[in-house]
Amino acid sequence: MALSEAVKQDIQQAYRAILAGKGVKARYGQRLMIAEIARYMGDITENDGKRTSAPATCVVEAGTGTGKTLAYLIAAIPVAKALGKTLVVSTATVALQDQIVNKDLPDLRKHTDLKFNWTLAKGRGRYLCMSRLEARLHEDGVGDSETMPLFLLDGPVDEEPGTQAFFEDMLARYGSREWDGDRDHWPSQIPDETWRQVTTDHRQCTNRHCSYFDSCAFFDARKGLEDADVVVANHDLVLADLALGGGAILPEPENALFIFDEAHHLPDKALNHFAASVPLNSTRQWLKQLSQALAKMPPFLAPGTLAAKTVDKISGAAREVDGVLVQIYDLVDGQTNWDMNDERRSAQWRYPEGNLPEVLTEAAGSAQVVTATLVRQLGVLADELQKAFDDKKDHDVDRATAEAWFPLIGSFHSRAEDQYRLWSAWCEKHEQDEGRYKVPPPARWAVKQRWDHAEDITLFSSPVLADNLLYSRLWSRAYGAVLTSATLTALGRFDRLQSRAGLPENSRFLVVPSSFRYAEMATVEVPAMSALPTDDDFTEALVKRLPDLWVGEKATLVLFTSRRQMHAVRDELAPEHPDLITTQDDMAKGEVLKQHCERIDAGKPSVLFGVASFAEGIDLPGHYLGHVVITRLPFSVPDDPIEASLAEWVTGRGGNPFMEITVPDASVKLVQAVGRLLRTEQDTGRVTILDRRIVARRYGQLLLDALPPFRRLIER
Repeated sequence: MALSEAVKQDIQQAYRAILAGKGVKARYGQRLMIAEIARYMGDITENDGKRTSAPATCVVEAGTGTGKTLAYLIAAIPVAKALGKTLVVSTATVALQDQIVNKDLPDLRKHTDLKFNWTLAKGRGRYLCMSRLEARLHEDGVGDSETMPLFLLDGPVDEEPGTQAFFEDMLARYGSREWDGDRDHWPSQIPDETWRQVTTDHRQCTNRHCSYFDSCAFFDARKGLEDADVVVANHDLVLADLALGGGAILPEPENALFIFDEAHHLPDKALNHFAASVPLNSTRQWLKQLSQALAKMPPFLAPGTLAAKTVDKISGAAREVDGVLVQIYDLVDGQTNWDMNDERRSAQWRYPEGNLPEVLTEAAGSAQVVTATLVRQLGVLADELQKAFDDKKDHDVDRATAEAWFPLIGSFHSRAEDQYRLWSAWCEKHEQDEGRYKVPPPARWAVKQRWDHAEDITLFSSPVLADNLLYSRLWSRAYGAVLTSATLTALGRFDRLQSRAGLPENSRFLVVPSSFRYAEMATVEVPAMSALPTDDDFTEALVKRLPDLWVGEKATLVLFTSRRQMHAVRDELAPEHPDLITTQDDMAKGEVLKQHCERIDAGKPSVLFGVASFAEGIDLPGHYLGHVVITRLPFSVPDDPIEASLAEWVTGRGGNPFMEITVPDASVKLVQAVGRLLRTEQDTGRVTILDRRIVARRYGQLLLDALPPFRRLIER
């Protein structure tokens, strides 16, 4: 669809209006980004609403200060409306999601003539389930209650004082509409183990048949989805929808224009989503829970019915699965040379090129067969229970029994499906071409953990690259897709993203020039150091060097690649510098940043110690951060099984994994880390890199040149 003059006018007028309304000046990079996205969308050809042009994406790297959120919204909303497509904006973090929903979209509608509406889409697991909350509140007196099966899901009940009062408060706030049932909107952080007791998933939810359907937080949030012009989601939800075939939760990819903000997270999110694992002993415990639940079911089911017969079949299948798990545990444990001792209570073993010993391959095949039977029979029982919700027909199972047991059986079914995914992945064959794999074989590995009174072995499988997954499920189907972030290039090129995300050949790429005057605003300094990070005395060298670096500074962020090293340095320095140092582990992230800012506002200096999540995910503009110290270059941990499997594949093809994988990955992380310093055009400060490898090794120059063009101060 070539852009019509009317659509071009809408975009231009909206941009002028938002600038005037907010009292800000036009930014060259922002205008460039708007034009690029609009041109890309205008170049998509269609017939009767279906894309006819080859799959293509638009990739825009735009640094801090570009105003990229408004840029893509202004460009995409008029085009999406003209095409009759839904605009799906996907982020990696809740913070950006909230900013778009609560600030950027309202600003755009307020200051422009664009007519559009929007909604926020989250997964079911982010919302309160009233049915489970009610059952949780009645739990203390449910000895013979029909709802008792629900609590086999939760394991031991938390007996801490106030737990019951907490859930009563939750009910009161939801009932009075003080709270909308969204976990992210609760005034404090809810621990995962607490939240699991009052939420549900698609396997446990009875949908319209639930007595709380009309007041359901999840379905309330879903009501605006079909009519929304703009749907704000996150990468996990988009991937979950694609795994269900697309169009199950969000609009079908063919009818959507996607914007992926924070797009550098997408390949890793996809890998996590399609990975699988089975903890062997924990699964055996879960099978005991299943057996205990099934033993309680017969009084509720008429003898001879399909449901009653299926309960017997599930019990038999569970016993078979248990027997195979025992066999596999003994095989893995006996054939693996675990590196464990009294201090090291966890060990990992990766199977080179994903190749399992023949006897283990056979056992995994047996596990796949018996688990498939378990999944199938649990599905039959779930279907029989669900039929009872149809009041227009007679059924073998009465409705009260179905309401009590369906969520539990649905949960067991979902868990069994997860186990089946692992065994299927372990049994999958991969083709070789002249002794080499065309694509990386999956990473397969095992982890053994030991506690005081128990131990377990967990088996894992994961794709090594998300390229085929994303291409087949997303890029080849989507009407259009834009990827944007401040860090999409590695060493100045898009190759890394293109290969890891499987971007189509016809994709277009743009790096938007920054409005920051880097050389005037900041310096990057590499001081002399007595040790390299590879030396045993590097921690000691950091302890000696750091106090000199933060002297006279108001706000300093020190970034580590190792938690252990961060804590060791803190333990040495904190006594000499009381009330100065806060690590990101001392309290919740928001509280750490709040206390830091309060100290700065009170005129006191503050030093933050952080690891990877602080290297990317914090925003401290102005006087809240003037100095970023990077203790060592952010190379990946060498024992990561997915990275190791990818390196193995690259080596097998005659490549150099250090230069092709490790250095580009480190470059992206390093750019993200230094990006903490300058958040607005008024910010100034300095970056100090204490890892001399950046000037002492050949690859160091590549890493330095990929950083923003700060003024360099390097001690020789």
